Order: sequence, then C-alpha cells, then structure tokens
Amino acid sequence: MSPTSGQLDVNGRISAILELGAGFNPEFSGRNNVYLNCSILGMKRSEVDERIDDILEFADIGEFIDQPVKTYSSGMTVRLAFSIAINVDPAIFVVDEALSVGDAAFQRKCFSRIKAIQKKGATVLFVSHAAEAVVELCDRAIFLDDGKILYSGSPKKVITLYHKLLFAPRDKVGSVRQSILDTIHTEESTPNNDTEQDADLRLEEIESKAYFNKHLEPKSTTWYESDGAVIHEPHILTLDGRKVNVLVRNEEYYYTYDVRFTKNVFNIRFCMLIKTLRGFELGGYGNRVEDEIMEYLSEGSVAHVRLRFRCALLPGTYFLNAGVMGIAGKEDGYLHRGIDVTMFEVMPEKNLSSTAVVDFGIRPDVTIKMSQDKNG
Repeated sequence: MSPTSGQLDVNGRISAILELGAGFNPEFSGRNNVYLNCSILGMKRSEVDERIDDILEFADIGEFIDQPVKTYSSGMTVRLAFSIAINVDPAIFVVDEALSVGDAAFQRKCFSRIKAIQKKGATVLFVSHAAEAVVELCDRAIFLDDGKILYSGSPKKVITLYHKLLFAPRDKVGSVRQSILDTIHTEESTPNNDTEQDADLRLEEIESKAYFNKHLEPKSTTWYESDGAVIHEPHILTLDGRKVNVLVRNEEYYYTYDVRFTKNVFNIRFCMLIKTLRGFELGGYGNRVEDEIMEYLSEGSVAHVRLRFRCALLPGTYFLNAGVMGIAGKEDGYLHRGIDVTMFEVMPEKNLSSTAVVDFGIRPDVTIKMSQDKNG
C-alpha cells in the first residue's frame, strides 16, 4: 500500500501474512504452491530448493504436500502458508491475526519461530486483538481506532487503554476515547528527563498492582429465579479489602457476595465457578463438606460470603458465577443462581513461560551430562 503522506523506504525482504493461503492456486499441489509463493516473495528457485525441506518439516502435513490445495482442510492451509512466510528470512515480518488459527501446539510453534526471527534482528509488525499475544511478542504497541493512533507506547499500557475503551458503556465511548487522547497530550506536554527505561520501570511498578476498571462489566449476565434467597453485589476484593477486577497472576483474592434469605432454609451451601471467555468451566467451589454446610437459616437472615482463591490463571479474560444451594421446600437445589455475574482480567506479562490457561507453577530442573570426546 502507498503511504497516505510522506515517503516510505523499505530495506530488506518483506514477508506478510494478511490472509493465510492468499495467493495459493487451489489446483496446484502444496509443493507447487510453495514455489509459487516464494517466487512472489522474490526468491529464486535455487533458494527455494535449499529451504524446501525446512518449509515442509514446519508445515508437517505429510504426503498431502503433493495433493491439490483445494483438498486441504483450513488447518493444513494455515500450516503451509505460515511455514512459507517464516522460512524466507524476512527482514520485516507482517502478521495480521494469523496466530489465532490452528491448534494450540501449532500456535506455540509459530510464537517460538517468530521470537527466533526477532532475535536475528528482524522487525515484526503484529496486528491483533489478542492482548496476551501483543504483550508476549511486542516491545512497543500502537492502539489504532477508526484509522487514528490513540496511544503508542508500552504494550501493557496500550492493552490497559484498549480494554478501557473496549468495555466502556456505549454512552461513554466518546468520552473514554477522548480521555485516552488527552493522556497522550498530557504526557507530551509534561517535562520529563527520565530515560525510556526509567519510564518502563515506573509503568511496571504501577501495573503490577491489581486495580478496578469500572468499564469491565459483563454483558451476558443471567439471573435464575429466586427460591428462598437473593444474591447481591458479587465482586472481587484484595485481601486488604480493595475492590478489583484486573488481577495479578498468583496473588490471592476474595470473591464475595451477600445473600438475603426470603424463606426459612436448610442445608445451605455457597458456590462459585470461574469460566473462560468461551464458557469453558475451569473450576469453582460448592462447599459439600459436612462441617461447612449451614444447617438452618431463618427468613430475613443475611449471609456475607467470602471465598478466598488464588489467581492461578494466565493472562486473559474470565467470568464468575455465584450461587447458593439448600432446601426451601421439599427438594434440595439452587435457592438463587447467577451466570456471568462479574468478570475479571488477569494482567498480561512479558517473558511468561507458562502456556494455555492455568498456571501450574512449573519450574524447570535440568541436569546436563556432558559427553566426553575420544581424547578424554
């Protein structure tokens, strides 16, 4: 694309993944498409011959490489396209959301290869809505909205502002957007003799503490019919009592809510459940241990519930259910229950070794036994 204004100079080969599989001829075999795509990227056939084995090994689609691409699944097309793009030694590598496709193992392999490209000194331009991926891959981030730069700087700071706008109520979007723009003007107009490294250290210190984002509210909340109890104000607190919904990994918090009982009830238990953005149930609590069950509460009683938990989740967005169970009539069941009653985020982190969703606290312990040469 031509720049809107000014001049654009490019030094080195550009490899871009804007739409995986774009440029593939569906009638050609995968192998022929490798040569076709590489030629488009400016490679000679002799260069492709030298790298074809690496490309095919990374794609890992086996004998299908000699079958027409039109017979491929979307996953196979992704593997081949990505493998071509990262094996041409790009000086500038442009990726647009492509890491959100493929299975988890393939995504991890792609991340590792991109980091290897970065270490060689290449520039990676990564376009994505995936907060954790931006923080993991990037040294600098730019927040674009409606064709304009709202903010440019530390990935963690950019993601914080992005979420602030993303979760803003509709009638507040304009004011939130303007406040982000004002942040830039304020920073630009404030004299600052600190180095960029000092600024990053201050930012790390600020953002290493859990906080409350008033715009982070679920839009999928569902309350079930009440039968003897009503749950009020579910939220998360730090251990020192601050209300938060942006959490720090591996710290402990209270999930708390009040329950007002509208009937005489028996066998009372309090529940919680944490789910992923897609609704997968990660884990929760429903005190079924006999010593923790409350035998009886009379009508008008109010219970203040605090469920302490450790945030063993990796960076991302999560939802919480709340429930109270017991007997208000003849059957034991939910007296009141809420789905997606509150949500929270776990802060992104740079250089995070743990993968997927849950942090199991894995720590490597590797012992090396050096081989001895023939001379001893």
